[in-house]
Amino acid sequence: MQPRNMSMSGVVDLAAVKAAQEAKAKAEQTRAETARQGGTGAVSPADLVIDVDEAGFEREVLQRSAEVPVVIDFWAEWCQPCKQLSPVLERLAVEYDGRFLLAKIDVDANQMLMQQFGVQGIPAVFAVVAGQALPLFQGAAGEAQIRQTLDQLVQVAEERFGLTGLTVDPDAAPRGAGGASAAEAQPGPYDALLEAAVQALDAGDFGGAVQAYKNVLADDPANTEAKLGLAQAELLHRVGGMDPQQVRKDAAEHPADAQAQIAAADLDLVGGHVEDAFGRLIETVRRTAGDDRDAVRLRLLELFEVVGPDDPRVAAARRALARALF
Repeated sequence: MQPRNMSMSGVVDLAAVKAAQEAKAKAEQTRAETARQGGTGAVSPADLVIDVDEAGFEREVLQRSAEVPVVIDFWAEWCQPCKQLSPVLERLAVEYDGRFLLAKIDVDANQMLMQQFGVQGIPAVFAVVAGQALPLFQGAAGEAQIRQTLDQLVQVAEERFGLTGLTVDPDAAPRGAGGASAAEAQPGPYDALLEAAVQALDAGDFGGAVQAYKNVLADDPANTEAKLGLAQAELLHRVGGMDPQQVRKDAAEHPADAQAQIAAADLDLVGGHVEDAFGRLIETVRRTAGDDRDAVRLRLLELFEVVGPDDPRVAAARRALARALF
């Protein structure tokens, strides 16, 4: 896995000519080998959208980018704009019928990849063609803009690199299908409630999602998925009623106002600026005392739950909070 060595300037740099020749040769070799074995190399529509982690990046993205353009969607569960963009990209991946492969990367679980691609905020979308990476866009772009960008990507991949995409067979089984037993497929005791919470989030019913997660926790207080989901749903519920411009203005004008900084930190986190949110509240802890300081500290702990205890940014912020308090 060596994305740090890829050119981030796109597929028009001086190395592109050599990369194009190598990609064409490899693609032709792959097609010839498939034909020799009597296969079609066809994939199912489900295989056009894949989840990728650091361990599988070289195999699933770098190697496959010699056969098909790979579009990378950097996302996180707590990112509301990601919930708008990702379904559009997934639908277009199927609609484009194999002309590109969509690789989804959870930034919370894959911090190294996020850093190596220089991702500053999410959602962020990149492409890898013949081992070369290029940024496409950041934020929840409109579908017309996304289509235009994808059309240009597909055209460049075909004309410069000879990548005609994957053959899609709607009757083909997805990779890895058929291995689970009937017992393994049985839903857990809270799956229906958790699914209801996710559907409520997708529909923008944050209050309904909060209640659904609380229903799970009422019976199973240690349920990790419900605890994380509740923290995320409560954050989105709070932010949903805010005027972002006014919140930012209040925070800038009143740096020692605990509630103003708490509201701005919520906006920071929803926008993907995790370290900004943590830093804002830690600095406010230093500036406040009594009930105000305690309110800021408690909100910071809630935001730690949203991001997840294993995130290195949470560990760093916990240490900074301890220094601010003591």
